[in-house]
Amino acid sequence: MSRFLLSIVPLVLVYALVLASTHPWDVAIGAALAGALLWGTRGFLFGGSPAPVAGAAGRLVAFFPFAAATLLDVLRGTRDVALVVLHLRPLHHPGIVAVPIGERTPLGVAVTALVDTLSPGSCLVDVDWERRTMLLHVIDASDPDAIRAAHDRFYRRYQRRVFP
Repeated sequence: MSRFLLSIVPLVLVYALVLASTHPWDVAIGAALAGALLWGTRGFLFGGSPAPVAGAAGRLVAFFPFAAATLLDVLRGTRDVALVVLHLRPLHHPGIVAVPIGERTPLGVAVTALVDTLSPGSCLVDVDWERRTMLLHVIDASDPDAIRAAHDRFYRRYQRRVFP
């Protein structure tokens, strides 16, 4: 329950920033909306997640390196796609690569899919829950093992502490 209540605070803060208002009624409405949103998604967000309540501060701190690594990944993908589009780099082996889900929770899979899709040059095609793999279309699938290793490294180094 305290994890639920602790999650309301950043949502209310974002709501107040979007409205540019800290009027008590706006804060109360934001808290009600945040509570309803969290209550409606509680099974997805909080069910089976290995991160303890005491780790909320650690997750917040770990979010900043995760966001920076995601931004760097987006910039690299933008560069790679721009080089192909401008015909400065040939397009040899686009294709689909199966990346193991590993120890990711459903929330972790969703975040991985979002990060991959944000970066130009890669896109989630499907999640095969039976085989526990994510199918990603990448602009250069010439070395699938390197792509799988890069995804595993990103997850272990940046994402796991924030979105397991």
